[in-house]
Amino acid sequence: MTGPARISIGDIESRIALARWGAEDRGRPPALLLHGTGFVAEVWDDVARELAQDYTVYALDRRGHGDSHKPEANRYHFQDFAEDVCRVIEALDLTDIYGIGHSAGATDLLLAAKLMPARFARLFVMEPTVMDPRAARPDGLSDFGKSAVQGALRRQAEFESADAAFARYRAAPAFAKWTENSLRAYIRHGFAQQDDGRVRLLCTPEIESAVLLPILEAMEQVYAGDARGNPFGWLSEIECPVRVAVTEQSWSIYREMASRALALLPAASQWTFENAGHSVAQEAPQLVLRALKAFEAQAG
Repeated sequence: MTGPARISIGDIESRIALARWGAEDRGRPPALLLHGTGFVAEVWDDVARELAQDYTVYALDRRGHGDSHKPEANRYHFQDFAEDVCRVIEALDLTDIYGIGHSAGATDLLLAAKLMPARFARLFVMEPTVMDPRAARPDGLSDFGKSAVQGALRRQAEFESADAAFARYRAAPAFAKWTENSLRAYIRHGFAQQDDGRVRLLCTPEIESAVLLPILEAMEQVYAGDARGNPFGWLSEIECPVRVAVTEQSWSIYREMASRALALLPAASQWTFENAGHSVAQEAPQLVLRALKAFEAQAG
């Protein structure tokens, strides 16, 4: 089975790596896919292969992930990720985009759609990370949130081989329902081969911890942003149709954040994936494909 083409945007200090399924064809609209925290572009493979029948499909390695650049720990704010998406859109001159995102990657697309409203046709966002700035709290991250951020530092970063990494992840509850193709794509592209045959996470525990800090702050309604401010107010300015999807088996915080998104977005509808968990595109890609086609038919 032939894999997607690999391309990149920018120099080594700002590089965004992408996978592309299908030929670059101006006769086909683009679909732009954004993964969640810790993953890589190719975890979308099961979905992207099918979408490539009708779209030129691009998926990014978000900053800190895969082959994309790895900035300092204070450069993983939501606006940073959104601006990366905008750089890719400009470099590839994409228009009429079907944006499809998962978790924090869904948030990247929402914010990019505010920054570049003329480029997007519609957005399908699965359990986005969202805070409601109208209900912001001033008391900072809870002990639970701090523990989660610190806990990422204890992730196992190296394995003796790719097969050992695959076996370890396959046994983990969070990955138990992933398709074999999705999980092998993650192991193949989310780890770097070492000279001694070992493999090491490209999104290291240190990077994942830095990425998670703003995410946990948004979850707990305490995210204040950086010198640029808090971008979550932008959601009320997004012009294109948005479908906000939740899954039946994921944590309640994801449903709560979806409710925040629906309250902020002016042109949003909701979808529920039954009998699926947070990583629904990797667990049940056919469910996602049917939902994407249904939204396309409705939104035009």
